[in-house]
Amino acid sequence: MVRTLPNGSSDLIPAVLNGKAPLEFQLPDPEDDRIPDHEFQQQIEQAWQVCDRFDLQTDIWRGRILRTVRDREKRNGDGRGTGFLNWLKDREISKSQAYALIEVANSADTLIEGGFLEPDDVNQFSKRAFVETAHSAPEVQQLVSDAARRGDRITRREVRQLSDEWTAMTSELLPEPIREKAADHTLPTRYLAPLVKEMQKLPETHQITLRDTIAETPDVDTVKQVTAEARYLAKYLEAAARVQALSTESLNLELALEEALRIGCLSATADLVNQAAQLEQTVVKLFLTWKRLNNLSERVYVDSGESTPHLRTLLSCLGNLANEIIETPLDDMSDRVVRLQVLSD
Repeated sequence: MVRTLPNGSSDLIPAVLNGKAPLEFQLPDPEDDRIPDHEFQQQIEQAWQVCDRFDLQTDIWRGRILRTVRDREKRNGDGRGTGFLNWLKDREISKSQAYALIEVANSADTLIEGGFLEPDDVNQFSKRAFVETAHSAPEVQQLVSDAARRGDRITRREVRQLSDEWTAMTSELLPEPIREKAADHTLPTRYLAPLVKEMQKLPETHQITLRDTIAETPDVDTVKQVTAEARYLAKYLEAAARVQALSTESLNLELALEEALRIGCLSATADLVNQAAQLEQTVVKLFLTWKRLNNLSERVYVDSGESTPHLRTLLSCLGNLANEIIETPLDDMSDRVVRLQVLSD
């Protein structure tokens, strides 16, 4: 599908490629004191926007080209994407750069084919704002598109602001007093979007409790406090589900959570459970690594002998890590040693 480039660009690009129309425009003289500061900044901003628009259009087309090459490789390639990776290598493009450009192209197609934007409206966006808009809810896409059609310059900040406003006005997780304050701008919407994001992670029972709290005192301080509590609650519940040590019938996680809330140590409790989850994962990884080290040590020992004294010395030096009692210095600056015992069972 062919998309138009910025006004005049479709004629400009072939000329540029043929060397007949260099990409140049007039910049103000930085040493000319006759130019007022506001006029100087205005000229610079206009030039910068031209670059932004050309850059975004170029990235959209590069993304479409990359997507076409990738899809062709998927159809006719070896199934491992080798041809696509070689194509990228020949052009000194990393895989992450390629997929970032493909994402820009996908964003363009999503917004244009969904009827939210006309091709020329793309000129109003910064690149990051463009991708952010494509990832937003359809209602937010419509709000952003309307602003672009009016000729407004769309940056990532504008997209997030519109997204926050829409969230504050429509989310059922926020009580009516909060939504009313958001509607009359007596409560900044930038504080409400993070609250909704954290509350979405929680079970309904916790959502109701937090919603009642902010309904009683619908102000910024309460919103900030409840947002922090929701974040710690989500952290607690997610980590607790991953800790095997907590899988016991004698423990009621909900009651433990209520007690932590009552005595005001929810943050520390959430961090405690999260650290426990990380420690369990680390212990498992340590054991598997230790087993692998032992197997490799045995293989090298069998393959070596008197003719490889230095290799045997290497194995001897690693003995403190391969034995049932693992020993390693705590750090380079002290004599303290950490000892861990791996039981044979």
